[in-house]
Amino acid sequence: MIDLSLMDKKTLAKAFDYSVLPKDSQEAAIRKGCAITRQYGFAAFCFSSAWWTPIVVEELRDFPEILVGAAISFPWGVQSPYIKAKETEEAVQLGATTLDMCMNVGALKDRRLEVIREEFRLFKEACQRHESKVILETCFLTDEEIALSCNLITEAGIDFAKTSSGQYEGPTLEQVLLMLDTVKGTKTKVKVAGVKFPRPQNAYVFLMAGVDRIGTRDAPAILESLDLMRKIGIVPPLCAPVSSPA
Repeated sequence: MIDLSLMDKKTLAKAFDYSVLPKDSQEAAIRKGCAITRQYGFAAFCFSSAWWTPIVVEELRDFPEILVGAAISFPWGVQSPYIKAKETEEAVQLGATTLDMCMNVGALKDRRLEVIREEFRLFKEACQRHESKVILETCFLTDEEIALSCNLITEAGIDFAKTSSGQYEGPTLEQVLLMLDTVKGTKTKVKVAGVKFPRPQNAYVFLMAGVDRIGTRDAPAILESLDLMRKIGIVPPLCAPVSSPA
């Protein structure tokens, strides 16, 4: 869990994945997004498919600590498990190092759990050693379905349960708390995307609730608001880290 009382802007940047996802994105926007990611030192730069991976790898070649984030089956999630795995394999071969895959929401709601388990298994294998995330799209799910999805994600050993693609309605705080409670005690963490307005306030509330990563195109503005959030008491004051005894 992130302790915001120990985080300045530089260290807190690693809690954000910066994204450029619009359908009409062109190369200039992707390169600009990479430049912003380098400037702030975000955890990852995320984009809509493997198509952009070579350009992002080129732009981030001198910043190996920044992850190259390709979305898989984005944003619908209705491809077969086999196709999702092949898309993941292609992204990894091209240089992606963090993969965000959209779950088949219809199959989950129909309780086609063999389909969900298979797509999660193949996706995790195709990611190899790289960071894996599954997008639930919480706005289409009941609480029971959110908990079921998170349990299947942890069962598959996937690194993150992610709330949303950012293309539809984002999560409520209650839904995020349910996800956090469901993955508690496992190695799976929670990533929030689709942060609602006002984004700075909501993003910091999610982080204080226990979320480990926020994915958003507004990451720079949220990070720049840290001092203001401290001033008005939404974020705790900055404390010096306690030194370990000699």
